[in-house]
Amino acid sequence: MSGNQRVPSQDISAQFINRMSPRAFDGQAVCESDLMKLFEAARWAPSCFNSQPWRFVYGLKNTDEWAPLFSLLMDINQKWASNCGALVAVLSKTVFEQSGQPAPTNSFDTGAAWMSFALQARELGLETHAMWGVMHDRVKETLDLPDDIDLRAIIAIGYPGDPSSLPDNLRERETPSMRKELSEIVFKGKYSKGM
Repeated sequence: MSGNQRVPSQDISAQFINRMSPRAFDGQAVCESDLMKLFEAARWAPSCFNSQPWRFVYGLKNTDEWAPLFSLLMDINQKWASNCGALVAVLSKTVFEQSGQPAPTNSFDTGAAWMSFALQARELGLETHAMWGVMHDRVKETLDLPDDIDLRAIIAIGYPGDPSSLPDNLRERETPSMRKELSEIVFKGKYSKGM
């Protein structure tokens, strides 16, 4: 990946180092069969009690399903996401289906499914960008969600585009971001408050 200055401190798979969240997409539509492969990868993620709380609502570019999802994005995200090939709302069921009791790990489990989704996308030459910048007050009505389903993010999916197509302030950010050192996030035995 051009401009990638990431250097891992441990010997790990390059898929983790090369994954990023670009905003430059080429405008090409994503075919539904490729999108189904991303959902299939997400389907196999681990979850508490095998509850599989993740749910997805998608819209392919230039289809009727695209417009409602696109309308939920904040203006700043619409500017660049208009060039992606598909939008996916990542949702999670907040209660266990069997008992109806709260499912406290629904976000954690759905996050595992999202990472599987993102890594499978890269295997297909696609990029993904998760967004929290959406009109949250309109999500339930627009997507017709029941009370026990909550939005976790909306994902832009597409083929890599030319960063020069982005506004200056976004073009500068179109490079893999760095990460904190392990010493800042990993603690042996107990959490170190000094970090």
